[in-house]
Parts: sequence; structure tokens; C-alpha cells
Amino acid sequence: MQDDLRDHMITEEPYYQPTADEVELYEAAYSVRMPMMLKGPTGCGKTRFVEHMAWKLGKPLITVACNEDMTASDLVGRYLLDANGTRWQDGPLTLAARHGAICYLDEIVEARQDTTVVIHPLTDNRRVLPLEKKGEMVEAHPDFQVVISYNPGYQSLMKDLKESTKQRFGALDFNYPDHETETRIVAHEGGVSEEMAGKLVSVAERARNLKGHGLDEGISTRMLVYAASLIAKRVEPLAACRMALVRPITDDPDMRDALDSAVTTFF
Repeated sequence: MQDDLRDHMITEEPYYQPTADEVELYEAAYSVRMPMMLKGPTGCGKTRFVEHMAWKLGKPLITVACNEDMTASDLVGRYLLDANGTRWQDGPLTLAARHGAICYLDEIVEARQDTTVVIHPLTDNRRVLPLEKKGEMVEAHPDFQVVISYNPGYQSLMKDLKESTKQRFGALDFNYPDHETETRIVAHEGGVSEEMAGKLVSVAERARNLKGHGLDEGISTRMLVYAASLIAKRVEPLAACRMALVRPITDDPDMRDALDSAVTTFF
């Protein structure tokens, strides 16, 4: 293990509840180093899944939160000035490729397309990364894999992946878990009883039915864990739900009233 990657090892098992055969499918994909795309709504467990699989496989995980200001140099590396002149510093993608980590590009559509094309030679049979500024061709370590994620609900002509990018990946669809599974997750992560967690999940299910009818996105599993964590700290459930579930997702007064009514139904 390279010293550069020791900080990227996940030493404790991240809690993850499988919803189908995604664990087995990912293991098969990793065995042939297939680049993977995780598609699903925000806060449904995509990042936790990658963390769990990196732990299960015993591989370091380097995560990059993509944004529109990210450049290709932010991914591959750049020359830096120091007391001795200039030195090259690998970016997260190069570090992962060079030493054999899983590189996870979270919400990749937030990055510009001219930035994300740098992953192309790593995600086909070449498995190389040209460092043009350095004049080096990095051959990917046998353990290296690229994983990307995005929310198809936010697709637009301006924010979508090129077909030439999509077709380099296998894909797994994610969604919010079924009621019983999500209840177990919220109870475990939020530190509340399963009865309380079940009520929170019921509120979320009501809100998710409003997606496309006044809401851009439903209440995520992540938000339910936030609410549960507040309740575990003895915040009154109605107040916790309003702060963690209702107020973040809408400013529309009528929609807030409808969601507040859903909360009072269960609390």
C-alpha cells in the first residue's frame, strides 16, 4: 500500500442495507474492472454504497465532489511552486490510477464536459491517463476503477453526460429503499426506534408522491436521518420534521402547508 493512499482506506464497515442484487453486480463489475455509473436521486445511498463496496473489497477510495468550476488539472494534477522551484503534484484521478484506488466522481454532471473527457482513456481498453503537461503516460494500476454518479432527475441539455462518456460504463439504478428497509436504515443511522423511523419514512413517502406536482425532489433518506438525529437529541418531532424535512425542499407556502399536514398526520 502506497503511503499516499493510506488515508483513503476505509477501516470500519460503512452501514449499508442492500435493496436488490447491487452488491453482487458491483463485485462482478469490479472483478473485470468495468467502470461503473450509479444513477439515482440525491440522498438515496449512492455514496454510502461506494464506500461500503470499497471497504468490502479492501480498496482505497478517492472521492471527488464535482462542480462546474473544476478543471481537468484539478483531476489530473499540476505543477506547483515551492522553495526548490517547481514540482508536480498528482490530482485525485492520477493518484488513484497510479496506485490502484477506486476513484469516485460524485455528481459528475456538475462538472463541465470538457473536464470529464479526461477520464475517457481510462475507461476503455487502453486504461491510460496522458499527463500532457508532464509528458507522461500513466498506465492504470490493475486495481484501479472509475465510478461516477449522477441524478437523472436533474438532466437537461446543459447538464447531461455525452453519449461517448455514458457508453464506457456499466450502470446501476438506485432509488429510495422500500418502507421496511428504509425504516431500518433511519433507525440505525439516526438513533431512534423503528416505530419512530417508520413514521418518518411514511412522511417521506407522502412527499415523494408530490414530486413533479409542486416539488422538484422528494424527501431523501439522508434528510430522514437528519430528522431522526434531531429527535434522538430530544428535539420535538414536529419541529425536527419541519426543520430537516419540509423547510429545505420548498419555499412555496401552500406546499409547506401540505407537507406540514402530512407531518402532523403521523406525529
